[in-house]
Amino acid sequence: MGLGVDGVKGESWEVEKSKGRKKKEGEEEESGCWIKLRFIGSCISSRSKVDSSISGISTHCESKSTNDTSIDQTVAPIISSTTTSNAESNASTSKLEEELKVFSRLRKFAFNDLKLATRNFRPESLLGEGGFGCVFKGWIEENGTAPVKPGTGLTVAVKTLNHDGLQGHKEWLAEVNFLGDLIHPNLVKLIGYCIEDDQRLLVYEFMPRGSLENHLFRRSLPLPWSIRMKIALGAAKGLAFLHEEAKRPVIYRDFKTSNILLDADYNAKLSDFGLAKDGPEGDKTHVSTRVMGTYGYAAPEYVMTGHLTSKSDVYSFGVVLLEMMTGRRSMDKNRPTGEHNLVEWARPHLGERRRFYKLIDPRLEGHFSIKGAQKAAQLAARCLSRDSKARPMMSEVVEALKPLPNLKDMASSSYYFQTMQADRIGSSPNTRNGLKTQGSFSRNGQQQPRSLSIPNGSHASPYRHQPPQNSPKPNGEA
Repeated sequence: MGLGVDGVKGESWEVEKSKGRKKKEGEEEESGCWIKLRFIGSCISSRSKVDSSISGISTHCESKSTNDTSIDQTVAPIISSTTTSNAESNASTSKLEEELKVFSRLRKFAFNDLKLATRNFRPESLLGEGGFGCVFKGWIEENGTAPVKPGTGLTVAVKTLNHDGLQGHKEWLAEVNFLGDLIHPNLVKLIGYCIEDDQRLLVYEFMPRGSLENHLFRRSLPLPWSIRMKIALGAAKGLAFLHEEAKRPVIYRDFKTSNILLDADYNAKLSDFGLAKDGPEGDKTHVSTRVMGTYGYAAPEYVMTGHLTSKSDVYSFGVVLLEMMTGRRSMDKNRPTGEHNLVEWARPHLGERRRFYKLIDPRLEGHFSIKGAQKAAQLAARCLSRDSKARPMMSEVVEALKPLPNLKDMASSSYYFQTMQADRIGSSPNTRNGLKTQGSFSRNGQQQPRSLSIPNGSHASPYRHQPPQNSPKPNGEA
């Protein structure tokens, strides 16, 4: 996940299948409070192991979103850190030190400094769970590595590595290798790392608004349409950079709402590069790899064959764009039969000029651009093409999205939309019984859409309240 402040990440595909168990039909979804309590408990357990210097296997952080089920076709062997000798560990550390020196811009942190910067990894500093460990909020010197008093210096997100096997270590290396080399406004910034004995930590810029997942699915107030399109554009720019502008092409492989972090102005940044892969080189058309990612986001041809291309990321972008348009999760077993899989439910509506209205998040209550929503639906359909070659390049996606955040033709003032809303409300059982439907009010005996106040500028915050003090605070992911 990322390095933000207000959400809990779903499990990554690198967990065992027993941990990635799907929720059974009729099974109660865990409440946010229970998720937080279990999450903090498991991360505290992990923290106690981190705190004991050289330790064995720490308890894995298990904050699982029931709607963000992850898969792994083949499970990496679990190797205890205690199975390697001290000599091997030292040799490995020495070798890594040599490899990491090439990233001269990264700061090297002492473990004790990060321990102090996060106030001993205390629960109050917990932000969430990253792809391979728990994330804590900390404070360091602006241009150094020493810890400073909370609220001063530079605010950072510190991600710890779970000591649960080879895969976590490989993902840690992937994070350093990719983010240590890649710099772009729409990628989260890796500030530095700690490699001390068997400790592996990463230090990222702090993303104050957390993850897109939290804003779409965990907050009571809907994210305004213009902000959604701004976030979509920023995330698309991040993918376009990886695919087409980086020195060597990179396939992100885990594009989803929980990996899109937001700064104070809702600028999107991609985080968590633990599953990223170098793109194909030369005459190669794809990279062959075991299937990893998150249910509902992975391209069908990748799931079927293990052939990974940049168009796999484009498909995932289409899924996220649908989530932003609809306010629905990519997979949601709590919805009626036929609506569990967002893409399959949405496909019939994407190509219809009028039916696409049914896709738009009802919580927006008409406060979205008609032209913008039509363009977004058309773009999502292209990205989600079953034929990977028919999907656009991310640079084309960026161009298509550029005008959308600023369009002002609100559907709420459209006669057709008002008629459709009146028909929908009129057919509601609650309305027939003389009751008002949620999200509307009565004026002169007629149901009318309730208006939302939407910030005029994309930099304005759509919220006038702070999240509850005891709510989970993910640190965006890194």
